[in-house]
Amino acid sequence: MALALILVSPDLVPRPSLSLHPSQEIQEGDNVTLRCHLPWPDAWVQLCQERAFISCMEKYVVQDVAVFSFVITKWVHTGTYRCQYWLSEPAETSEKSDPVELVVTDHTFPPPPISLSPEGRVGIGTNVTIRCRNWYHGATFLHKDGYSAPIQRQDPDDGGIATFTLFQVTPADSGTYRCSYHPKGYPFLSSPLGKRVTLQVTHIPTPPSRYKTHNLMSPVSSTVGSVSASSPQGGGGWGWEHPNTQMPQDPTAGSRGNLVVAVVRCCAAAFVFGLGVFFVVDARSLWIRRDESPGGEGVEWI
Repeated sequence: MALALILVSPDLVPRPSLSLHPSQEIQEGDNVTLRCHLPWPDAWVQLCQERAFISCMEKYVVQDVAVFSFVITKWVHTGTYRCQYWLSEPAETSEKSDPVELVVTDHTFPPPPISLSPEGRVGIGTNVTIRCRNWYHGATFLHKDGYSAPIQRQDPDDGGIATFTLFQVTPADSGTYRCSYHPKGYPFLSSPLGKRVTLQVTHIPTPPSRYKTHNLMSPVSSTVGSVSASSPQGGGGWGWEHPNTQMPQDPTAGSRGNLVVAVVRCCAAAFVFGLGVFFVVDARSLWIRRDESPGGEGVEWI
């Protein structure tokens, strides 16, 4: 019975929850607010950063929320935060809240381009692929408008492409999507959000012949739909070229090519023939002038 009084009961001391405002696209100089939500008032609250680059913050609150605000002035403010509280009556300490990550957007990193396949409207049950480019090979995140946090996370392949798949989509998957990434080795620095692509899911399945694919990852600068990008190294941009995309061939291309070759050959033959005629006529003129000139028979022509 005594042992039961010593143990902290989660039912008696519920875990607090922690929220961050704003939660995305935080920049240096922004004022951020972390709110620790308590199940009841009158408690001491502590907010700590896991890396402990900055000291824990504490305050006594009489409401059911403790508010901690500060200005992002340097990178040490980034990181993972948790809060917890303790009570005097009864003398209990709560578990720590779930972690909240404070990530700062660095605009020196280029926003990632994005591609959607298939494009346009798709039917219910279609598998949709979204690809994002990450030049710095860190974690890549898929965002959907209306959500405060990324909906998916992927590591890019060796080519710097992160692939997100939405399986058997429904109308609830309709919406606008964007990507961001963290440079490798900098988990609390983020690129700006990239351009948007819009997914429209219809109730009637769309025939496969209407699905469109487009280019993915060409080494030259290009624009696909509303997406355009340039390489961060300044060596030119890159476009999108889906690996399964094959450009349709024109069935008349071969006949047109043969016609061009035949015309060129005819022109070349006519030129050679005309040149030969010119030399023959010129030679005859020279012989005629020699015969008509005085003493022309004794002249040696070289």
